[in-house]
Amino acid sequence: MKLSEVKYSETVIITKILGHGSFRKRISEMGFVKGKEIKVIKNAPFNGPFEFKILDYNVSLRKSEADLIEVVPVGSFDETLNGNHKGVIGVKTALAVQSQKSHIINVALVGNPNCGKTTLFNHISHSKENVGNYTGVTVDIKRAEFKAKGYTFIFHDLPGTYSLTAYSEEEIFVRKFIYEQTPDIVINVLDSTSLERSLFLTTQLIDMDLRIVAALNMYDELEKKKIEFDYTGLSRLMGLPFLPTISLKGIGLDRLTDKVIEVFEERDKITRHIHINYGNDIEESIQKIRLKIKEDKPITDKISSRFLAIKMLEKDRHIKELLSQYPNFRDIENTSMKEIRRIEVLFDEKSETVITDAKYGFIAGALKETFKNPFRKEKTRSEKIDNILTHKYLGFPIFTAILFLMFYATFNLGSYPMNWIDNAVLWVNNFISDIMDDGMLKDLITNGIISGAGSVLVFLPNILILFFFISVLEESGYMSRAAFIMDKIMHRFGLHGRSFIPLIMGFGCNVPAILATRSMRNRNDRILTMLIIPFMSCSARLPVYILIISAFFSKYESLILIGLYALGIVFAFFTASILNKTMFKNKETPFVMELVSYRLPTMRTIIYHMWDKTSHYLKKIGTVILLGAVIIWALGYFPRETENSKQSASTTENMITGIQYSPQSGSGTETHGQSGQLANSYLGRIGR
Repeated sequence: MKLSEVKYSETVIITKILGHGSFRKRISEMGFVKGKEIKVIKNAPFNGPFEFKILDYNVSLRKSEADLIEVVPVGSFDETLNGNHKGVIGVKTALAVQSQKSHIINVALVGNPNCGKTTLFNHISHSKENVGNYTGVTVDIKRAEFKAKGYTFIFHDLPGTYSLTAYSEEEIFVRKFIYEQTPDIVINVLDSTSLERSLFLTTQLIDMDLRIVAALNMYDELEKKKIEFDYTGLSRLMGLPFLPTISLKGIGLDRLTDKVIEVFEERDKITRHIHINYGNDIEESIQKIRLKIKEDKPITDKISSRFLAIKMLEKDRHIKELLSQYPNFRDIENTSMKEIRRIEVLFDEKSETVITDAKYGFIAGALKETFKNPFRKEKTRSEKIDNILTHKYLGFPIFTAILFLMFYATFNLGSYPMNWIDNAVLWVNNFISDIMDDGMLKDLITNGIISGAGSVLVFLPNILILFFFISVLEESGYMSRAAFIMDKIMHRFGLHGRSFIPLIMGFGCNVPAILATRSMRNRNDRILTMLIIPFMSCSARLPVYILIISAFFSKYESLILIGLYALGIVFAFFTASILNKTMFKNKETPFVMELVSYRLPTMRTIIYHMWDKTSHYLKKIGTVILLGAVIIWALGYFPRETENSKQSASTTENMITGIQYSPQSGSGTETHGQSGQLANSYLGRIGR
């Protein structure tokens, strides 16, 4: 529980101090450390500060500060207390406290898109979240809890972000999570092959005064380039541990959890808080704004005053809104504006650009000290592949051929297992019909459940093949190249190049495709893309397409299927063009998208993706579709005809059609009976 939730006169034991580094340091100097006993004395009027007794002296804390201190009742450990401990519990009690509460470690995973963060999350927590080799896969927070090495770890996989600037929803979300949830440890996952870019986010986490463990992910790819990297030296320079990991193979993750425990228990010798030095002029401005912000104690307990000051210099509107609720906001704003003007005059550049340049200057200096021969002359594998796949003239034909292959294989290859499943369903239906007596139950199983669900189950191979191709495109890194190739065409219809990825995902399912638009920076781009995604033919429509094509266009099956998908794309672009000229004028945003390195997809990942996405289809078969099939069967089965109604229906039918059924014609009689029953059923009445 939180210290603010403890009732008056109760005695509790401190188990954990949350908040950032400076708050923990200030509060620990007052005696608030793990294992100490503290008693609640009273609460000031109007829900003011609390008064506590700790180490034989009284101290007051605001509710916001007490919220950051976790405690357990001292009564839980009475058996281990031995009298005159004078506010400090014994060794046994301290161990008991730690086993009860302080062994819970809240960890936030933060990193750039496509750095292997979610793969690391899956391996370390034994989860199965979606991963992909393109920007913006993780569109919300993933949580996993597991026990290891005597500790309970609660991991949070946050959306990939390049920085903590209020530029996209992901950046705002990650920043807000960190200062509202105050994780004990932040694991900063870095792409070892792009350290200069990855470390930019690290410098912002350092500004937030967090306890950080850096995972140098995909370290094997760095070693392949024969680059010598002194990551221990970088650890000393930046005051936080850097550890090589290969999350795809699970290498280095055990050591990573050990380091998380060391930092959490404050046993790591490298960990120390440093300030990124921005130069004397900028540091002077930061200090002036910090002094004003520090007057508002509640907010600086959760968020570093230095981080807030830097963000004010960067003209961060969300931080400005956050600070606007405090009494001295006008002083903070005036001081910030004054310092911004001073910096911009001094450097002849925007203040946010000056700070960004200073960060990259710090990073360049740190890497210069720790990298050996960081420059390469030969082309990488990705560059060699791009010479062909993104060629000015060959790129688009290759892309078109890939799409044609995807849809051609979906129908033609899928037709073979489709026939196998169809025959299997028919065999099961006939087998049940032979062993069961006639009646309602038999009719329900054969004509309702098996025929209803089986008619949809036969399309499972087509959906699996479609998801196979989409997974390969995602995992290989080609998806971002497709966006690069299509940007010019999409731009003519008012769409952003980034829109292409959600649109392609829409062929699988529209719901995750709409969620994927969150990776787009501009709000208008997101909304426009969301509006046209339903034109993309999702996998749920594929069975309907195949059914119609097989019935009416058997000669040109593949071409008709491709044409239906193409028609949806044409309508999507046509709608986008109209909306762009009416509702979404003047929304031009730059096309900035990382072309990630090519990677060979693993069969394990592809199979998991196929199963993960197809399982939703199977769940629909077992729930919604099955229920619908049973309802349709019931409407066609009830009400049952009486003998008189059967004779009347038969006479009427014969008079109308002029067809006389022979008594020897069993099939004709059976068909006639079924026709009469269907005509008399609720379903038949609805159709009249």
